[in-house]
Amino acid sequence: MPHDTLPQPAVARRSAGLSGTIRIPGDKSISHRSLMFGGLASGETHIKGLLEGEDVLNTAGAMQALGATIRRFSDAWIVNGTGNGALLAPEAPLDFGNAGTGSRLTMGLVGSYDFKTTFVGDASLSKRPMGRILDPLRRMGTQVSAATGDRLPVTLHGPGVTSPLTYRVPMASAQVKSAVLLAGLNAPGITTVIEPVMTRDHTERMLAGFGAALSVETDAAGVRTIRLEGQGRLTGQTIDVPGDPSSAAFPLVAALIVPGSDITIRNVLMNTTRTGLILTLQEMGADIEILDRRVTGGEDVADLHVRSSALKGVTVPAERAPSMIDEYPVLAVAAAFAEGTTIMQGLDELRVKESDRLSAVAEGLKLNGVDCSEGRDSLTVRGRPDGKGLGSSSGTEVRTHLDHRIAMSFLVMGLASEHPVSIDDSAMIATSFPEFFAMMTRLGATIGTGG
Repeated sequence: MPHDTLPQPAVARRSAGLSGTIRIPGDKSISHRSLMFGGLASGETHIKGLLEGEDVLNTAGAMQALGATIRRFSDAWIVNGTGNGALLAPEAPLDFGNAGTGSRLTMGLVGSYDFKTTFVGDASLSKRPMGRILDPLRRMGTQVSAATGDRLPVTLHGPGVTSPLTYRVPMASAQVKSAVLLAGLNAPGITTVIEPVMTRDHTERMLAGFGAALSVETDAAGVRTIRLEGQGRLTGQTIDVPGDPSSAAFPLVAALIVPGSDITIRNVLMNTTRTGLILTLQEMGADIEILDRRVTGGEDVADLHVRSSALKGVTVPAERAPSMIDEYPVLAVAAAFAEGTTIMQGLDELRVKESDRLSAVAEGLKLNGVDCSEGRDSLTVRGRPDGKGLGSSSGTEVRTHLDHRIAMSFLVMGLASEHPVSIDDSAMIATSFPEFFAMMTRLGATIGTGG
């Protein structure tokens, strides 16, 4: 991967008001799943709006190695699947680069098959723990060989006939839930996942759309029980991928904190398991108008009209974390320009992302003059609404730790800070948002690679 060897420093400077209309790239979670489920289904799946970032393309490569045929045709991707239960043994290790979602979900997908599959990734992915995925697979009878601490490289060999599992997810993780359900696709009988706290539900929605026999019950306490009947037929579908709210977060926060901004972001996924950031920013006083709500492919979508706003600090409850876990770095940047104190709780999951995101955010904020304190699973930010003193007059670079969201968040910060904000590497932004620099520049941001 280029970001292993060729760092691309970048810098953002205080900008005039941002303006314009943009269409955000396709949602990363749905893009991964559409390739995987299309690759497993019988017949042809047509995907429009696929996010063509490195992470998603690595998932496409893995599905091809497992027997699917995937090609780009005009403005769509066409996937011819193997049929459920008919994946082929890959001839070489599956290289997922930086793709945590792709690697973890594919472990579930192949974990029941009676052949060996080896998973490798880049330096960042190789540091990330995989035990939470591997533990339920072991319980289903999968043989697992992994590096120390259940890290990559990981080799799986399924038992041939998998035991269906009833699994209570021990933490709020859509990836764990999804991996168990995907392992259940090739297992006889009913696989049951019990989810104490609801996480993003794209897997359940899309599996049902592809024809899986799946049911979801929610009790009075909000505990969800998902039952999947294994070894059923999946049928190819037509999918229009909505815009990724995690990517939309960067121009959205930039427009809020850069005075005089007025932008519209089209076609943003508004699934309630993904809108915690918008809700939090609105509580902080953000002027975000939600326009033209509609349903596309079973998912809620809308356009967002965003104007610069005077933000106020809030306390973000721990139970909101699953609906905005990827957005805390850029929320922390918004909080740096808010009046008063913002307290973010329930952030333990951030310590096992592409980097220890909690420490990386706190370190970057302090480096750029922000008064903040890091707890074991919390972050407190005391804001400075005018941005005075924020940024780095010496040009000291934020360490991104190969994390695309850290990189983009601090570049957004530089657009409203008194001094520029520099980062040590921006190459990995291409994993999730290849158009980031071009799109932000088009809106009027003073941002770019180099010194």
